[in-house]
Amino acid sequence: MKQTILITGASSGFGLIVATRLHESGYNVIGTSRNPAKMKVPFKLLALDIADDKSIQSFGNELFKHISQLDVLINNAGFYLSGLAEETTIEQGQQQFDTNFWGTIKLTNELLPYFRKQKFGKIITVGSIMGLLNFPNAAYYGASKHALEGYFKSLRFELTEFNIEVAMVEPMGFKTNLLDSSLVAEKRISDYDNYRSKINAFAKNLFENAPEPTPVINTIIKLVEDKNVKFSHPVGKGASLFLAIQHFAYKTFENSIIKNINKFKN
Repeated sequence: MKQTILITGASSGFGLIVATRLHESGYNVIGTSRNPAKMKVPFKLLALDIADDKSIQSFGNELFKHISQLDVLINNAGFYLSGLAEETTIEQGQQQFDTNFWGTIKLTNELLPYFRKQKFGKIITVGSIMGLLNFPNAAYYGASKHALEGYFKSLRFELTEFNIEVAMVEPMGFKTNLLDSSLVAEKRISDYDNYRSKINAFAKNLFENAPEPTPVINTIIKLVEDKNVKFSHPVGKGASLFLAIQHFAYKTFENSIIKNINKFKN
């Protein structure tokens, strides 16, 4: 019997590519989108807005009208909020957490009773390298991804007796349409004008020169297929080195970031 896989945020980015690849490999793929009627994809799309409690609360019943069991949940939906910390409103920060953190947690909790009843399953969450370290201009995005790491680290232990595996994927920067749905800090504080100019040029350069997301896609698919998966999976050139330097030589890590940002003059 082919496995059934649910992928949130499957209308674009990592989610669309993974869902399409898994569908082509013979898996029964269910994707989610806020506006599924607008999308033409080879797999089934269901309506879900993970920032809407009512949408989440009704989703479990709707999902199991179409499937008899769920083997894998891939939490992928989310968005990117960029901007200097002080220039980002608290309301924007709350919106970031309502989607990236609370939306992911609420959906996971909605589906956990089904997983526990069948006593097997796998939960794979697409986080970010910024959930393990962080950079300027993304305080709330990084904070939301750090929160996911903490939550799922705990959940992993709690679900072992139900034969439910939990894993995180933490990509570096890859070429996706992440910026298409991103938000930018609303406020402008003149004291930051010089720094903001440099950090925006630095970020623009990173996104424009980001590699294709193939390594991330391959990692997610491998996690679907493998048994007894480990928890953390950083993906991308230099990811392991960045993490090691941050833990064992933080000043070197910090100076490297500052030096690279200062290359971009306003």
